Amino acid sequence: MKTSLLLSLCLTAWCASLQAATPNIILMMGDDHGWEETGYNGHPHVKTPVLDEMAATALKFERFYAAHPSCSPTRASFLTGRHPNRMGTFTPGWSFRPEEITSAHLLSQAGYHCAHLGKWHVGAVKKESPVSPLSMGFHECLSHDNFFEMNPSLSRNGGPPELFKGESSEILIREAIQVIERAQKAGKPFFQVIWFGSPHEPYSGLPEDLALYDDLPAKYTKLVKLTSNETGAATKRPQGEVLRERYAEITAMDRAIGTLRKHLAQNGLRENTLLFYCGDNGTSPDAALGFPHRGAKAEVYEGGTLVPGLIEWPARIPKPRSTSVRASTSDLLPTVAAIAGQSLPDRPIDGIDLAPVLNGTMTARPTALHFWEYQAAGTKVAGAKPYIAPELQQGTTPLVKKMGGKATRDFTNFHHPVITEDDHLGARSIIEGDHKLVIHEQKNGAPKIELFDLKADPAEKTNLLEQKPELAKELQSKLRQWQDSVLKSLTGADYQK
Repeated sequence: MKTSLLLSLCLTAWCASLQAATPNIILMMGDDHGWEETGYNGHPHVKTPVLDEMAATALKFERFYAAHPSCSPTRASFLTGRHPNRMGTFTPGWSFRPEEITSAHLLSQAGYHCAHLGKWHVGAVKKESPVSPLSMGFHECLSHDNFFEMNPSLSRNGGPPELFKGESSEILIREAIQVIERAQKAGKPFFQVIWFGSPHEPYSGLPEDLALYDDLPAKYTKLVKLTSNETGAATKRPQGEVLRERYAEITAMDRAIGTLRKHLAQNGLRENTLLFYCGDNGTSPDAALGFPHRGAKAEVYEGGTLVPGLIEWPARIPKPRSTSVRASTSDLLPTVAAIAGQSLPDRPIDGIDLAPVLNGTMTARPTALHFWEYQAAGTKVAGAKPYIAPELQQGTTPLVKKMGGKATRDFTNFHHPVITEDDHLGARSIIEGDHKLVIHEQKNGAPKIELFDLKADPAEKTNLLEQKPELAKELQSKLRQWQDSVLKSLTGADYQK
């Protein structure tokens, strides 16, 4: 009995030691939160003290990119490490595919307790959906098909929507803490994907947060288009009023992240928890103030894809650092897979493992970054076979903004067995080193091609195409080769291995 007891104690100690050495991972993302909308990046109005503290004490990415200038596609890249066009997630409201392998799949295999909280938007969240969080590797979820505001309706573990009273970021973090406690009781490391509903329009805020921005209505008086909280339809309002509410949402989200950080610290979890934050695309046009980058959400210019990027992990990043290495949401799966000791899926992966960046040994990205807004409205797609039965793609969680008179969202995805030349169209770009090539189709004539030196010209004001035609030609060729790889994946070839 003594020998048995001793073995049991040794096994328990070994398990506890293993758990302590295994890092917890929390990946957070804001909705429509652009690069410039943080205090640490010099915004003149918005207050983000928690993100500012993370930027000052952890690893700050100066050039972190959403893999696409809109939400659903970026979220697909975040989960899979692959460009969204590989799986037919072309624009908002297009789901990904059941054959995709997510970071939750990989970390489940490594013994993590995996949870998704908040916006999903890569398919329906109901349990019948083959691309719900529970179907795509997560053990539990409190999720929404799309975005949400104050007092959100959320689906717990794929069930019917439940109304949660309060500020939405605060609600998600409260739930995240409860998930952490359940994982600890089960003796498992935790992996969480927390996707906030803020600061996506339509906007609303708590009185104390709104009061911080009472001066803005007088400063910004032009009318901007957004959704009415009262009717759910499009309306126009003075930008100052809109910014007051938007920035209140960002400040509330920032405070909620602070609540999570405090919980980790008070419970001895902060040291060995990787806490990450980014946005899913650039600032939305209703709120973009036109600095310091060109463009906004839905554009492949820097203003559409550059987002905040922060990693806090004291055990691995003990001193504050800033990196100019370009990184992307596609890099998250390769990075967490490496941390968890899991092999990458046997298929094209667009992201890279950021471990050398965490270690401070990488000074430049070794591979190119690619961006591409596939033209999904073509007749081929309209007549193609649905990838998932339409009834399984119907959403259940309501939101304020109505589309076609509906307060819920449905999703789509199609088979693409044959690729044509037109499939290569759509706004696209490639960044290699400091140079960026941008291509836009024009209604009549040849495509518009631009070449920028992002180091010398981060605002993308000077087109170098005439000065460096050979470089532009080389980058155009590399972009086309990458597109060919993506389109091969789109046919489903990656799933046939």
